[in-house]
Amino acid sequence: MSQSYNVAVVGATGAVGIEMIETLAKRNFPVKNLRLLASARSAGKKLAFKDEEIAVEELTHDSFKGVDIALFSAGGDISKEYAPSCVKAGAVMIDNSSAFRMDDKVPLVVPEANPEDVKWHQGIIANPNCSTIIMIVAVYPLHKAKGLKRLVAATYQATSGAGAKGMEEMLVQSRQLLDNEPIHPRVFAHRIGFNLIPHIDVFLDNMYTKEEMKMVNEGRKIMHHPNLKVSCTCVRVPIMRAHSEALNMEFDQEITPEEARAILSLAPGVTVVDDPANKRYPMPADASGMYDVLAGRIRQDVSRDDKRGLDMFISGDQLLKGAALNAVQIAELL
Repeated sequence: MSQSYNVAVVGATGAVGIEMIETLAKRNFPVKNLRLLASARSAGKKLAFKDEEIAVEELTHDSFKGVDIALFSAGGDISKEYAPSCVKAGAVMIDNSSAFRMDDKVPLVVPEANPEDVKWHQGIIANPNCSTIIMIVAVYPLHKAKGLKRLVAATYQATSGAGAKGMEEMLVQSRQLLDNEPIHPRVFAHRIGFNLIPHIDVFLDNMYTKEEMKMVNEGRKIMHHPNLKVSCTCVRVPIMRAHSEALNMEFDQEITPEEARAILSLAPGVTVVDDPANKRYPMPADASGMYDVLAGRIRQDVSRDDKRGLDMFISGDQLLKGAALNAVQIAELL
C-alpha cells in the first residue's frame, strides 16, 4: 500500500468513531488526509490522530469532495440520508449501521470470512452487526471445515453496544446502587446496573427482537448459507465493551473438540483460550482492547447421540472487532 487515501470518519465523536480514528492510526492505514465529521454541535471539537489535533467539521452533503473512503458510524438515518452524496462524490462508503446490510446490492463483509465480496461493491459496503461479526469470526472456520447446519446462540452484550451513553449509564447506576440512591433508566428499558436485560432493539411479530433476527439474516448472507438454521436470545449485561456469546452448533459432519481447537488455532482473528484445568476461558475483561475474538469452553454436545454437535463460549471487543476494526479491515481490503 504505497498509495495514500483521503479518509472521512462520519460520527467521529461517538464511541465507535473514536475507535475508528485510533484503529486507523494503530494499523498505520495510509491516510493522506483525515476528515472528521459529526453533527453541528460537535463542530470545532478537536480529536487526536497520531501526532496531530484535527478539528471536527459539521457533516453536510458537500463533505465528501475528494474523499476516497468514508467510514460511517452515525446511525441508520444519517447513513441513508448521506449515502447518495458520498457515493456521487466518488467515495466508497463503509457503513456501520443496519441501513444497507440486507440490501442485495451491498456486500456485507467480515474480512476473515468473505473478503472476496468487497469486489462487487457499487459504492457502499456494509459492516455487520457487532454480535454477528464476533460470532462469524469464530464460527466460520468451523463451518468451512465441517458444514454448519444449525446454531443456537445466547449473547451477553456489553453496554458499549448502546454507545458512550450506554456505558456511562451503567457506571452511574453502579455508583447509585452502591450508595442506595434512586435509579432512573434513560438509555436502557430497565436498570442495567447489577442487572441483565433480555431485550436489545425492538420486538418483532415473531417475538424475537430485531437484534436477534440480525444475527439470523446477516449470518446467512455473510457465509452464503441461506439455509442455515439460527435461533438467538440477545441479552444486555452490565459490562463495558466486550460482547460474549454461548453457542451451540450442529454440523453436517462429525467434529470433535480437539479438531475444533486445531481449526480455530489456525484461523485468522481467533485466539483459543481453552484450558479449564487452569481456569482459562474467554472473558470480556480479557477480550476488551483485543483485536482477536477469544474462543473456549469447546466441548461435545452431550444432548446428542452423535458427534455432530459442539458447544463453545466466545468473547470479542464490541467497539473494535465488533465495529471499528472490522470497518478499517474492510478499508484495507479496498
